[in-house]
Amino acid sequence: MARRVCNGPPGERCPVAAIIDQGRSRCPDCARRGDKARGTATQRGYGVEHRKRFREGVLAKHPICQVCKRTPSTVADHYPLSKRELIEQGMDSNDPAHGRGLCVPCHSRETAEHQPGGFRISPRD
Repeated sequence: MARRVCNGPPGERCPVAAIIDQGRSRCPDCARRGDKARGTATQRGYGVEHRKRFREGVLAKHPICQVCKRTPSTVADHYPLSKRELIEQGMDSNDPAHGRGLCVPCHSRETAEHQPGGFRISPRD
């Protein structure tokens, strides 16, 4: 199995340049530090109201992925504005009207395209 150097937590390098197995992006220490900096889902605004009102509403409205049009939707994605942008504009980020249903592969592709570098801590430019 191929091995490589740890990517480190978001915005940093791994302090020990740990060698990790292929298929992983960070060593356990960097993963813990990155997760702590990112906060829990509830701390990031994805609490009960998000799960009940936004997620359930979006998936009921879009049972089939809105990108590939083939696969059942399992992810409620904020679209066309991000959750952060909706909040900045004083809009209700938990309103299902601000979302679309996606399958996991399409959501991953969309996130990679619109949020380069993976999960971003800083706001979009």
